[in-house]
Amino acid sequence: MEYPLHTLYFYLAEGCNLKCRHCWITPRFEEGRPRYPTLDPELFGYITEQALPLGLQKVKLTGGEPLLNPRIDEILDYIKEKDLQLSVETNGILCTKEVAEKIARCRTPHVSVSLDGSNKETHEEIRGVEGCFEKSLEGIGNLVSAGLKPQIIMSLMKKNQHQILPLIKMAEEMGCSSVKFNLIQPVARGEKLHQQGETIPVEELISLGKWMHSEIQPRTPLRLFYGDPPAFRPLSRLLGGNPGDCSLCGIMGILGVLADGSYALCGIGETVPELIFGHSKKDPLEQVWNNSPPLLQLRQGVPEKLEGICSRCVLKKICRGKCIAENYYRTRNLMAPFWFCEEADLLGLFPASRKIPV
Repeated sequence: MEYPLHTLYFYLAEGCNLKCRHCWITPRFEEGRPRYPTLDPELFGYITEQALPLGLQKVKLTGGEPLLNPRIDEILDYIKEKDLQLSVETNGILCTKEVAEKIARCRTPHVSVSLDGSNKETHEEIRGVEGCFEKSLEGIGNLVSAGLKPQIIMSLMKKNQHQILPLIKMAEEMGCSSVKFNLIQPVARGEKLHQQGETIPVEELISLGKWMHSEIQPRTPLRLFYGDPPAFRPLSRLLGGNPGDCSLCGIMGILGVLADGSYALCGIGETVPELIFGHSKKDPLEQVWNNSPPLLQLRQGVPEKLEGICSRCVLKKICRGKCIAENYYRTRNLMAPFWFCEEADLLGLFPASRKIPV
């Protein structure tokens, strides 16, 4: 099969128990028992069974907040039964000891927990709910007690960039394996942050990346993943691979499943309806995967037909436009260049050694 469906991204809950100021999906806030759609285990299994002959090896559980799904235990049991690789993205608040142990029993589990500050004040101002800092730390502790070494994800903005080093130290002390630094994209709520000047300018992000790669990484036993595009990374950071480095989305082998059972490019389907390809209750997955026009356009166009600076980048076969969902959200063009690289090029900061000579 030329394009195996390697990974399904399951957005298990449409809602979230936090109000994050930068979220690129904009889930609706809810407390207590979920009111908004959650994916039931029967549909999860039905979709997965169709994906296995297409090459499925891995599932990622995300949201909203995936652990809001009231039947998360059944879903985790099913994943273990099918011996699928598991990745989970969570805010950690609902990660009880029991849930952590179920995750740990699955095949090669990788768990990322969002933590946007090294103290209560910063994290809770960004995440919008009082008391969430201690609950997230408790969730991380439960994962470590279950034998896992979770990854911390910090979304960088002006408000928290001074806490990079304290957060790395905290992750070391908690028994984590890595820290991933996400750059706020101009999508959904992140778009507003960019407009308000609360995000870090590209020239500073480039400097932060150099500092992270050359000075900070050698000083910590943790793996650090910084969300700059490959063109801005040293060669040593481009070699090899690691399950914690999700900065390149691998879109050619991924399909998203929204909480209502719709098939989509990824979670961007929550805000961009034209990137929804059908519904699992009426559309066969094989047909969706092999015949959806946007997916066919990606396969025929990436990386050769990428536009702007991405068309002239020597690493376009690795990067593949960095984030197709963001590129489309901003321009309504699947082949558009990534915002970071476009801005850097306009500023004369795109590395000349990474440009294809004209």
